[in-house]
Order: sequence, then structure tokens, then C-alpha cells
Amino acid sequence: MQPEGKPPAIQTAGNKLVSVDGEPESLKVLNDERLAGADMELLGRYARPDRFVVGSFYTSKSIILHKDGKRYTISYWCPVCSIRAYTPGRCVCCQRETHLDLQELKP
Repeated sequence: MQPEGKPPAIQTAGNKLVSVDGEPESLKVLNDERLAGADMELLGRYARPDRFVVGSFYTSKSIILHKDGKRYTISYWCPVCSIRAYTPGRCVCCQRETHLDLQELKP
């Protein structure tokens, strides 16, 4: 996670820092404090050598979390209302903060 007001960034295998851009929903997920330092797979394209654009939030699973040798989709769950969301924040019903809910991708 980047300091507030700064866009997210990724560090490449060659230790180069590349800024990440995308739809507002993707940026909310990438800036979620609960995912800070997580190993992620981002699908998208390079707009410039120093700028990567994450693929569409609505048409593809463009942000995948890697943990313990497994791949997970990222979503958010309200245990009170049983409502799933795909960006962090408050539940649309009860307004309580949603919980991070990782769903394993099966091969």
C-alpha cells in the first residue's frame, strides 16, 4: 500500500518500482490495508514502461492473491447481512465494515 494520495505501485523482479493504475474499484482493492505486502498477480498491460494498468474490474479477475502456494480471488463479506462485495468498505445494508474474504481458485 502506498501513502495516502499516492497511487499503488508494484516492485518488479528486477527491483524496479512501477506505478499501477486502473478503474477506481481496482484501486480500492489494491489500497486495502489488509492486503499490504501481499503477493499478488495483476493482469493487465503496460501503458508505459513505468506504468501498469490493471485489466477491467468488471469483465475479468484481474487481481489474484497468492498465499501458501494457492491462488485466491479477493472479495468482501458482511457476516451480519450475508452480502458479498468486491471492493472494501461498508456493507450496503447495515453499514458495518465488511470482512476480507478470500476464495480459493481451483485449478
